[in-house]
Amino acid sequence: QVQVLESGGGLVQPGGSLRLSCVASGGVFDLNAMGWYRQVPGEDRDLVALMHTSGSTNYGNKVKGRFTISGDSAKNTVHLQMNSLKPEDTAVYYCIALERLSALDEAAHWGQGTQVTVSS
Repeated sequence: QVQVLESGGGLVQPGGSLRLSCVASGGVFDLNAMGWYRQVPGEDRDLVALMHTSGSTNYGNKVKGRFTISGDSAKNTVHLQMNSLKPEDTAVYYCIALERLSALDEAAHWGQGTQVTVSS
């Protein structure tokens, strides 16, 4: 089974930067995409950024222009460069790996999450 591990969270001041990393492992598998969601307790888990194996990307509206996703599909890794951080970015950030099961189906594999806190 695919395992997902993210790292790089921490405490940063408003306007600062942080870089998250994620790797998917666990044997031979195909991925449709990898990326990031974030969640504040009691609120929805929202899209941050996704990168498909084709290289195409999707960003959540609140982070577009400030965050950049990158990765290496051959190594099943993605990174999230977060710049100009705001207190509203404070959340648990979860890495997701979307495994291609067939042409029609995919399975979502989630990491345990890494805390990002933006505060002065």
